[in-house]
Amino acid sequence: MLLASCSSSANLSDSSTNQSTDSTYGFTEKKPIKVGGGEGGPLSERKYLNSLIGPNGESVTFNRIGSCCFFKSSSSPMGGGLLDKFAVTYEGKKDTVVLYLNMYEKGKLLAPVGFKMK
Repeated sequence: MLLASCSSSANLSDSSTNQSTDSTYGFTEKKPIKVGGGEGGPLSERKYLNSLIGPNGESVTFNRIGSCCFFKSSSSPMGGGLLDKFAVTYEGKKDTVVLYLNMYEKGKLLAPVGFKMK
C-alpha cells in the first residue's frame, strides 16, 4: 500500500515575474488591464481578479463599481467598448483601490503595483 500526501501553497517567490513595475498599470483608464479576447469578457475579468493576492498572500476582495471611458476597438463587435471599474482591497489594506479592466482586448496579464498573482 502506498500512501502519499499532497499539499498546496502559494508560491509567492515566482509571482514577482508577473508584477508590473508601472505604477499606473491598471490604476488609470489610459493603462487598463487587458483581460479580453473572445466571448468570455466578464468571466475573464473575474478570473483575473481572483488570481490577485496581497503582497503577503492576503485574499483579495473586489466589487464592480461601473463602466467608463469609451474607446475604439477592432476586438469588439460594435467597434468600441467601455472599461469596467472594480473596487479592490485585501485584509489589512487601509484603502480600496480602483482597477480599470478592458474585457475586449488581450494583453500580458500582470499584477498591479501592491499586488501579486497566485
